[in-house]
Amino acid sequence: MDASAQNLNLTRIGRVAVTTADTERALDFYVGTLGFEKVVDIPMGPEGMRWVEVKLPGTETNIALSPPPPDRSAGGQDTGIILDTPDVEAAHTALRDAGADVDEEISRMGDPVPPMFWVRDPDGNSLIVVQPAEA
Repeated sequence: MDASAQNLNLTRIGRVAVTTADTERALDFYVGTLGFEKVVDIPMGPEGMRWVEVKLPGTETNIALSPPPPDRSAGGQDTGIILDTPDVEAAHTALRDAGADVDEEISRMGDPVPPMFWVRDPDGNSLIVVQPAEA
């Protein structure tokens, strides 16, 4: 390991940020539709702004539902967030039935790529739902 990397003392991926235009709408999706729990909700910055974090129960990494930087608009991100499920078919059906914006079909590319589909939050940020081989 490079000496500068040792000095960083990085210990984990604590959170990832997803930009949202409407915090309440994002919370409805991440908590109400995806089953995350809200773990942080505090005022920040200009009046009415909040720092909100959600996470899946029993996991370590949070998703910060944050307003975009001043010179950018919210949403439309390919977040790179991959959510694991033991049953991709059931997850796809449940999200579709809940009215979530999901791919029409589950992508099946064959081994070693697991079956997966994309789901988009109300701001158009995409996440991937995957059934890993070990699930």
